Amino acid sequence: MTCAELEILLCDYVDGTLRAAEITAFERHLKECASCAELAKDVAGVTAFLETVPDAEPPAELLTRILHDVPSGRQTTGERPAWWRRWFGGWVEGVLQPRYAMGMAMTVLSLAMLARFAHIEPRPLHAADLDPAKVWQSIDDRSHRVWDRAMKYYDNLRLVIEVQSRLKEWTDQDQAATAADSAKDSGRPSPPPATNDKR
Repeated sequence: MTCAELEILLCDYVDGTLRAAEITAFERHLKECASCAELAKDVAGVTAFLETVPDAEPPAELLTRILHDVPSGRQTTGERPAWWRRWFGGWVEGVLQPRYAMGMAMTVLSLAMLARFAHIEPRPLHAADLDPAKVWQSIDDRSHRVWDRAMKYYDNLRLVIEVQSRLKEWTDQDQAATAADSAKDSGRPSPPPATNDKR
């Protein structure tokens, strides 16, 4: 038996739970190793001292306090939970779970890293920025700007389509006029003019 194995089995030896073969090997090692014998003697002395210490008596009201404070499966008192716990208790407790908090922290960290890589510099908040009237005005201004940009894009898109269709129409008219002129010069009948149906 090695010193490490003896240290592992020391508590079982002091408690008297070792098998006979382990006890003989343990005691043989104690005779051969002075440091392990001294360690076993110290542990036996501490155990003997602890056995002389009187048992601690718990206070009389401890059992009553435990039974009163520890919640059972049903509610024994007539107290109703607080109003905020009744209204928000279900989802607030879920939000306060460590995995949810860790997920939110990772989301904030990811967004911060993306903003940093995109060279978006955050502006420090001031008390005036949190004024509800200014927040509402800012949201209103931004929504109107987005609407105006969308309408301007749509109008510009219609303009581009209109310009392209007019150019095609003029090109077709020029080609028809050129073909008519060349047909007059050669004496052949002219082709019918191109019609632009927008159906």
